[in-house]
Amino acid sequence: MMWLAKSPVKSRVQSIALIVLGAFAQYAIADVAPETIGTTTMADPQESWVFVHDGAGPIYIIDAASGDMHGLLSSTSYTPSVAVHLKRGEIYSAERYYARKYRGARTDVVTIYNFDDLAAVAEIKIPDKIASLGFPQYISLMDNQRHLAVFNMTPAQSVSIVDIRDRSFVGEISTPGCALIMPTGDRGFTQICGDGTLQLIRLDRNGAENGRSRSAVFFDIDEDPVYDKPVATADGWLFVSFEGKVFEATVDDDQISISQPWSVLQEDDVEEQWRPGGGQLLAYYAELDLIFLLMHQGGVDTHEEPGTEIWVLDRVSQRRIHRIALEQAGTNIHVSKGDDPLLSVIGIDRQLHVFDVHTSKLLRSVAGIGVSPGLIQGFH
Repeated sequence: MMWLAKSPVKSRVQSIALIVLGAFAQYAIADVAPETIGTTTMADPQESWVFVHDGAGPIYIIDAASGDMHGLLSSTSYTPSVAVHLKRGEIYSAERYYARKYRGARTDVVTIYNFDDLAAVAEIKIPDKIASLGFPQYISLMDNQRHLAVFNMTPAQSVSIVDIRDRSFVGEISTPGCALIMPTGDRGFTQICGDGTLQLIRLDRNGAENGRSRSAVFFDIDEDPVYDKPVATADGWLFVSFEGKVFEATVDDDQISISQPWSVLQEDDVEEQWRPGGGQLLAYYAELDLIFLLMHQGGVDTHEEPGTEIWVLDRVSQRRIHRIALEQAGTNIHVSKGDDPLLSVIGIDRQLHVFDVHTSKLLRSVAGIGVSPGLIQGFH
């Protein structure tokens, strides 16, 4: 067997190199200041800011006007949506926790975060029943700015009432067959019910139920159900049906009125099989009285398909005035308030696409918003 001797010149060069590198490493380490941990105060929320919910849990705070991220809310994957109290500078989040993450003892709470640093400043224990689907109307602040309502489904349906001023759980209201929380004024909220009606519930000053009433039947759940994704107007709430009919509900005292429906579809649209579809498929811009609706071409039972176009509808004349073709089909939409409104769309490419409402021009696309971005909510 032959042994190969190491080259003495090569060994000496390697030794010198190691000594030089070691000295350099010691110098570099000594020259670097130790990193410190601190907090940053968030700027005042603007009308263009939105919450974008990641299906994996966290909620990103994005400025649609610039594409910048301003914060990350550490919510849970079971959080349906959040509510905002601008004057108090607080965000309310209904959250579910398990002792072993996905199993074990369950704990449901309303967590209160402040605006400044998005720190959790309080927790209010509520019944372990919150509905965890991504719906904006699964948590709502009443018009008295004191009581918060959280929708429950176990599958029994109810609403938990929380006093955010006293940081306390008030009580649970049973709402069999009825879902959502749509504030209507005078400490009241309406719900959509499976029998084709709306239900109105009013609270007293302490947050307890003070009466309820029902509307007449206005849709048939077997023939043409309405989406459980309504949007608020200055007068009430807008609903759209699977077949493209638009209804508006208003409340006067304890009387619920439903408008005569009108269709977003013309004869040619029906022949081409255009129909509403998506997740958060409806948005409204009050300043111009415009409705935005995700549309796609498909047959019956394609109501969850993403939209390939957004139709812009005039609420007063009840007609379509514009169509926005999407390069990436969209699932969720939102329109900001103010004089320079922005239309935000979550695409199937998992990016946030932002359009100018006045020109329909695509301004920017924002990537890297979590694993599975979905629900969009406005700060204002």
